[in-house]
Amino acid sequence: MSDKEEREDWSYTSHIGKDLRGVNLSGANLKRAVFDGADLEGADLSGADMRRASFKGANLMKAAFDNADMRDAIFIKAKMNLSNFQGAKLEGADLRGIRGRYAIWRKANWWDAKMDDELRAALTKKWPKEQ
Repeated sequence: MSDKEEREDWSYTSHIGKDLRGVNLSGANLKRAVFDGADLEGADLSGADMRRASFKGANLMKAAFDNADMRDAIFIKAKMNLSNFQGAKLEGADLRGIRGRYAIWRKANWWDAKMDDELRAALTKKWPKEQ
């Protein structure tokens, strides 16, 4: 199996606590994969299918989530500052307790995600719901 094929389908796999800093998983199938406590700082997850994946307590600082499908994924207490969520689908994503105030949320439907009131208030001011 080539390196590219390995990156493409990580669905239903476990990567708990792994060091995956800077990993390129753009366009990958990450459905229901578990990355709890993993270090994915600077990872490229743009365009990835992350539906129902778990990233509890993961380090996702400076990660790219552009146009990623993050519906129903779990990010409880993940570090997500300085990340890019441009165009991400976030319906049902659990963002409670995350650090993500200093991220780019342009054209991402963050209002359809579960999150703390403090983060919701900050995002409402900076990234208003688009009509």
